[in-house]
Amino acid sequence: MLLRAYGIARSLLMYYGVPGKHRRAMRLYGEFLGPGDLAFDIGAHVGGRVRTWRRLGARVVAVEPQPDCLRVLNLFFGRDRDVAIVPGAVGAEAGRAALALSTATPTVSSMSPGWIDAVTTDQSFARVRWDRSIGVDVTTLDELIAAHGVPAFCKIDVEGFEADVLAGLSRPLPALSFEYVPSAHDASLKALGLVDGLGDYVYNYSPIETMLLASPRWLDASELRRRLEKIRPRGRSGDVYARLRRPGD
Repeated sequence: MLLRAYGIARSLLMYYGVPGKHRRAMRLYGEFLGPGDLAFDIGAHVGGRVRTWRRLGARVVAVEPQPDCLRVLNLFFGRDRDVAIVPGAVGAEAGRAALALSTATPTVSSMSPGWIDAVTTDQSFARVRWDRSIGVDVTTLDELIAAHGVPAFCKIDVEGFEADVLAGLSRPLPALSFEYVPSAHDASLKALGLVDGLGDYVYNYSPIETMLLASPRWLDASELRRRLEKIRPRGRSGDVYARLRRPGD
């Protein structure tokens, strides 16, 4: 119990306790979301993005498989009629799957054994332990869209399972993001290829939790790949942002 409490407290501090982060997040996501828009948070964790998007006036579907994180989400947003909390995970097909939990560091709980194997070679993951496993229900993005509508923005942060999530999507979305981890570079490139196959997208990149876009202009997929290759040796993870191309891009 103490270790679980420590893990959740660590997450709350990370997503709610960094000065200036919320203001930067409001500016960043204000480019994609406005009042009345719908947003999907795939891997909602303790709801840091949900808070920002609700402040922007967006409606939110928050999907999260970890029981302790679900308790936090229900505590913070359970009475908000514009937040739908969906227990479970998202993947290529509906069904059941195993989630490897890291009690002390719940931000890296994962459904991807390959991703876990890859990141354990990274020194920044040296102290991480995946100490138990639970079964979780799995839905798809297509099923979520059928139930809730097409989101204006979809965040996918599922610790190496991003490509599996995108494999369950059959239509382009106006904008989305997915996590990039240098030690699992190939998995991120697979996710990028799936996004690029859905529509005419342009891309940007935000270093981990800075809420700032790294490039002053939006890039095509090949340019983004070159950027990720350059930052890969530095081991700097973050989020890839994609939006459908607009006139002038």
